[in-house]
Amino acid sequence: MTLPPQTEKPRLEDVARHAGVSVPTVSRVLNGRSGASRETRQAVLTAMDDLGYERPDRLSGRAKGQIGIVVPDLVNPIFPAFAGAISALVAPNDYIPALCTLPGGGVPEDEYVSLLLDQGARGLIFVCAAHADGRASVERYQRLRARGIPFVLVNGTRPEIDAPAIANDDSIAVQTAVRHLASLGHRHIGFATGPEHFIPSRRKAEGFRVGLEQHLDQIDPAEHTAVTMFSIEGGHSAAVELLDSGHTGIVCASDVMALGAIRAARSRGLRVPEDVSIVGFDDSPLMAFTDPPLTTLRQPVSAMAEAAVQALLTELSGERSSRSEVLFESDLIVRGSTTAAPG
Repeated sequence: MTLPPQTEKPRLEDVARHAGVSVPTVSRVLNGRSGASRETRQAVLTAMDDLGYERPDRLSGRAKGQIGIVVPDLVNPIFPAFAGAISALVAPNDYIPALCTLPGGGVPEDEYVSLLLDQGARGLIFVCAAHADGRASVERYQRLRARGIPFVLVNGTRPEIDAPAIANDDSIAVQTAVRHLASLGHRHIGFATGPEHFIPSRRKAEGFRVGLEQHLDQIDPAEHTAVTMFSIEGGHSAAVELLDSGHTGIVCASDVMALGAIRAARSRGLRVPEDVSIVGFDDSPLMAFTDPPLTTLRQPVSAMAEAAVQALLTELSGERSSRSEVLFESDLIVRGSTTAAPG
């Protein structure tokens, strides 16, 4: 491609031609507006450098600051998935992602947030953090709002917190799982879930209640529910309880719990899915490669991460993001851990 003469100052039209894009696309990149993919943005920046077009300060490669990403742990694979997706979207917008995890007995969330703000963090994204615990005080978030620190909540929406909220529609997802098992002939369907004080647990429990009523004409979900911890051990314990009470299908509140449920079934000499069908939740990485491959409900991590980052960028620009909760639907991914009810 022919470059303009060295004495001629390059124009937007020259940059657009060199990058193979339109002038409005170049303008969007220059002004930091949405609508240009990461690849397109890089092509425009490369064209600017090739032509000697001086980048604006915001594109000069200097980071604007940190964005804190707070997750409960890195053991449940859904949380690293969220962290990775959010980080991949934050970095191209000239922010440095800073990941903080909240393992039990470790640094508390408030201390992490203070450290991040002391380091100049410009905004925060909380993924199923303290806000998702219905018992937790919202005062920490009110303090952030009073200081003018933008933040976004992912999963575990609290209406009393003044912030954009992104969430998976957990209730509809569990209803979908119950419908799937009922369609396979299962009439004794159990639910393995985590502590009820977590908002996602409450929403999933409500979905299970509605699913039983709609698809099995059962109105007492308590006798079909086992409450434990969100872990392999918790899934094992819950499955033992449900198997002992005659359930042939089990919906688990996480993929990790589902793996524990499969282990429990096998410890009883039962086959999955021939004797008991098991459904997970999240479609975490590698669930297609378990034995058997796990039927599960896929959280749309990429789409949720994009919504969360876009909401935070809007707040950072001085505009106000919507306070209406943005709900995303899960897809049922049918694999090898569910089949027709035995007998």
